[in-house]
Amino acid sequence: MQNTGGVGVGSASIVLVFAVLCLTIFSLITFIVASNDRALVEAEVNLVVGYYEADTLAELILADILQADEIPANARGVEIMTHWHNSLEMETVYFYTRISDFNALYVHLAFLEDTFKILSWRMSDTGQWEYNPGLNVFIED
Repeated sequence: MQNTGGVGVGSASIVLVFAVLCLTIFSLITFIVASNDRALVEAEVNLVVGYYEADTLAELILADILQADEIPANARGVEIMTHWHNSLEMETVYFYTRISDFNALYVHLAFLEDTFKILSWRMSDTGQWEYNPGLNVFIED
């Protein structure tokens, strides 16, 4: 007697191999996404830690400037620049502390008689911007 109905052993093996292959591919994709997310989180942590270290150094430099009789040219290894601001009609102080290879904390202060005013205290990129004309999206004839 011959069995003509049902699922054969070969087709069950093919389905099993396909299921294992799909699970392997999905697990690899999940692993790659998780490792990329980890790299992004580590970069963000390094940026935040670097920012607060630069902010602490900038606060210490500000304290050194306030305690000095005159504005020093260098404090804690950071060059301090002075500039006469025409619109404010007062001398301003400018310095920056490094956050990373590509970012710095820029501080711009104005000193009044017995106090100071923060004109800007911001993080900015230090890299050079390069124009790339190589991408021609619209081509005119």
